[in-house]
Amino acid sequence: MDGILLFNKPILWTSHDAVDFIRKKIRQKSVGHAGTLDPLATGLLVMLIGKATKLSSVLTSMDKDYSGALTLGFSTDTQDLEGRVLFGGQPVFPDEARVHSIFAELTGNKLQTPPAYSAVRQKGKKMYELARQGAVIESQPREVVISQFSITRWDPPEVYFFLTCSKGAYVRSLCDDVGKRLGCGATLSALVRNRVGPFRLAHALTRERTDRLPCDLLERMLLNFDPVRNETVSRN
Repeated sequence: MDGILLFNKPILWTSHDAVDFIRKKIRQKSVGHAGTLDPLATGLLVMLIGKATKLSSVLTSMDKDYSGALTLGFSTDTQDLEGRVLFGGQPVFPDEARVHSIFAELTGNKLQTPPAYSAVRQKGKKMYELARQGAVIESQPREVVISQFSITRWDPPEVYFFLTCSKGAYVRSLCDDVGKRLGCGATLSALVRNRVGPFRLAHALTRERTDRLPCDLLERMLLNFDPVRNETVSRN
């Protein structure tokens, strides 16, 4: 098989779990993806099969849409609910206008330091591997673009948001920055990836549906992508 499969990653699965699932389903080793999702995140994972794995660098560089929630009042060492609480106290409910203002400040071209618990490589190892070993990690900031960061629902301590960002942006770090600027801490508590470039979650297959589909039908559902035209093209 060769092509692109849009997959809705379940919660608690790693992106590698999804790759293994597709490999076993189609009985083919040449399977990858175009951008990692953390285990607690759900949503669109662009799976690359066969010759489509050559498109990895092109598709990974595309901008992405997310919807999610952050929880005010505490922070963790992983910047999400998996981590150890570093800061927390009495719940603090800042003024909504102040949070809107901080979201606006964090929009645009920014330097962002990858979190210690991330898949970024340092000294030949992934940073989360070094962090689990207790190593002191000094990662370098890199430029990212936050095109849109807006509140969709205000229900403190939960703040629901929509985000459009470039390759390399960490939503966890963005939420942590919100908490630091407010002085009360904030942690990413839910995240769904809705879009990668021209690909949308609405067109993705769930694990259950993928499992039920015969391989010949699944193959007919694969997409091709033309990097010159920057769009999906018919396989026919």
